[in-house]
This record gives sequence, C-alpha cells and structure tokens, in this order.
Amino acid sequence: MEMNQVRYFLAVCEHRNFTHAASASNVSQPSLTTAIKKLEEEMGGALFIRDRAGCRLTPLGKLVQPRLERIQTESAEAKAEAVRHVRLDRVPISIGLGETIGNNRISAAIERFRKRMPEAEIELIVGSPESLLAGLRDGEHDIVVTSAQVNPELYKIDPLYSEDYRVVVAKGHPMSGLGSVTLEVLAQTDLLDRPNCEMRDTLHGTCADHGHLLYAAYRSNRVEWLLELARKGAGAVILPATAIPIDPALATLAISDMEIGRNVSAIRFRHQAARPEAAELLREISKG
Repeated sequence: MEMNQVRYFLAVCEHRNFTHAASASNVSQPSLTTAIKKLEEEMGGALFIRDRAGCRLTPLGKLVQPRLERIQTESAEAKAEAVRHVRLDRVPISIGLGETIGNNRISAAIERFRKRMPEAEIELIVGSPESLLAGLRDGEHDIVVTSAQVNPELYKIDPLYSEDYRVVVAKGHPMSGLGSVTLEVLAQTDLLDRPNCEMRDTLHGTCADHGHLLYAAYRSNRVEWLLELARKGAGAVILPATAIPIDPALATLAISDMEIGRNVSAIRFRHQAARPEAAELLREISKG
C-alpha cells in the first residue's frame, strides 16, 4: 500500500466524487482511479459504489476508512516532526498567506507581536490555497491566512474578518468618477480577469442570471500585473477590499446590485502541535 493510495481514498471519502477528489488532490482523475483500483485489489474488494450522485462507501470501504485515516494522520505527524527536527534551533514562525490577503492588517499585527517578542523570527510565504494547506499539513507553516473553505475536522479555523469585493480602475477611466457600478455596466467594460479568484464563478454566474456576459480583455494569475494594467487604463479588475493598494492612480467602486464578499480566517492543522509563540501571534492577528 502506498501513501498516495491512502490520500486519494480519503479524498474520495470526503468529496464523494472521483472528479472533485482528483481536483482537490491536484492529480488527474485517471491517476486517482488507477490508484483506487490498486488499493481495492490489495484490500480484496470494492471500496466504493458509484451512482448518479457520485459515489458511496461499500461495507468494506467503511471498515477500512478509520484505519486509513489513522495511517494518514500518523504519517503527517511523523513528517511534521521530522521537518521541525531538521530545522535550526531558532525556527521562524511561518505564516502562509493567500495571494490576495491584504498586507496592512497582518504586517501591523506582526510588528506589535515582535515588539513584545523581539527574538521571534517571522517567515511570510504567499501561495495558492492548495500549496499553503499542503505546507500546513506537512509542518512547513504554523498558520495559514486564507479565504478558502476547509474541513473543520482537519483544521482549526479562527475567523479574522469579512470584506467585500470592489472594482478597481485607473483615475482616468470613464467609470472612475462613479461611486458604484452595476453588473450591466461591468458587462460593457473590458475586465482584467484573475482565473484563480475564489469568487470568480459566483460573479460570472450572477451576471449570467441577469442576462449579462462579462468580457475579459486580459487574464493573469498575478494581482500585481492586473493592477498595473488597470493603471494603464486597460480595464477594470475586481479585488477584495484589503488587496487594493492605496494608490492615487487608482479609483475603487462598489458593485451596486450584487453583494459579493468573503470571510478570511486563520487556519491551523489539528494534527500539528501548536507552538506557544505561534499561538500568541495568532491572538495578535485576531485583534485586528
């Protein structure tokens, strides 16, 4: 039995769908299906029954699930302990940050924390939700600040703040003088699209429900590029409020006929022992 077989099996248990489990595991569906089939051969029978709703565990699958969960937990704990062991004695507190998490709140909390604990070292790592959560499970991060939805059975979730999304354009853009814009106006504007935006599907779906189709003149997975294009007057980019820099060259507008926002939380892996200094930093971040 290989650890990837265990991981894929538990992903299917969580998502009840092979396609969704493969996407969450960052692997192709054929690879995941092959691994599950090999595991079933080793276990001596089918572990899942597929139906129109997705799939469900067989009696054999229900029997082995808790055992494989223990194997994954022990593996993660062993790896995390090894990572901590090989680090230097003075281990930085590692904070994983989502790509659009505003830096003002986090940096202010870090500075307050270090005034009380000047000996502490802080490491800030920006990445995708998938890479950050993988690093959290592997013991590479102490805390991850993200708006991603996670399983509360695996992660401790500390809500931090809520924020809305706003439209950002250059000061000279035709919309820059408006206090807010409608979905209809957005549909007539060249958008600077972020394919990895966590609210992208919601925004496009709501527009479609109102008979509007958003057009993306540019696409990039990097917020800095989209903001620079906005400064040049290339179009409008939609970003969470704390991700918008204070810039005299930019104007920000509300979306008047749609409520679109997100909740940002600090995430910790339940199977990783929390360092006292990391817990103290989290309390500081939670103050706002």
